Order: sequence, then C-alpha cells, then structure tokens
Amino acid sequence: MWWSKDTTLRGAEVLADVRHGEFGRTLSVLTGVGSVITALEIFFEHDKASFGNRLMWLPIAIGPIGAAAGVAGFLNERAAHTMLPVTSAAIVVNGLQGTYLHARGVGQKPGGWRNARYNLEMGPPLLAPLLMTMVGGMGLLASILRRRI
Repeated sequence: MWWSKDTTLRGAEVLADVRHGEFGRTLSVLTGVGSVITALEIFFEHDKASFGNRLMWLPIAIGPIGAAAGVAGFLNERAAHTMLPVTSAAIVVNGLQGTYLHARGVGQKPGGWRNARYNLEMGPPLLAPLLMTMVGGMGLLASILRRRI
C-alpha cells in the first residue's frame, strides 16, 4: 500500500488525540475555516435576495469573528476557553435565528405552509442556517476539550 505501517492512524491514536488535546486544536481551526466558508456562501445567497432584511448581514459579520476565534483557539489555550466559546455560542444562536427567519419566510410565500412542497423549494432554504449552527457547535466542542499538557 501507499502508506507505511508507522503512519497509519489507528483508532486508539485518534482517541488519544481526543483525550490529550490535539483534536480540540483541530476543531478550533475547522471552526475558523468553516466560519469563513459559511459566511461567503451566505453572502452570495443573501445577495441574491438583495439583502431584503438587515438581519441578513449578521451571519456575514460573524464569519470573520469566528475565523479569528478559531485561529486564536488553535494558538492559545486561554483563547480556546474564553474567546472561542463566546463566539461559537453567538454563531449557534445566529444559526438558530436564521432557521426561524427562513421558516417564517417559507410561511410568508403564497399558500404558506399549506403549499409547503413548493414553498420549501422556492422560498428561503429552511435547513441552510443549520450549517452555521454546526460550525458554532464545533467551536463549542473545541472549547470544552482539554489541551495537551
């Protein structure tokens, strides 16, 4: 095979990384990267809707803050337990708020929820804000994992 026996990642090694702090650092970086990617995607989608509601700017503004918190959480243990959880909680709350607003938007389409099959396809994407919620959840998880000593 193309990998050697010494470099394969075994289940016990993965569990050791989780127990000893390397996984938390990885989740911190993934939170930062996910925040940027999600904010860009949200920008393009909300731009299609002409930013009809001022709250559409909020997830875009939180993206760079989440990226900074993710990188800081990777580099500094103190930031991982202070800045990262606060920022991640804000991301989760904003994602849940977006899910509510998208559900309300589907209900405001002609026919509302009685015409759910059509309105779910043509209205705001109901489950898309949950992607942002997952990014925030990764940050919260990263902030509670302990670091290697």
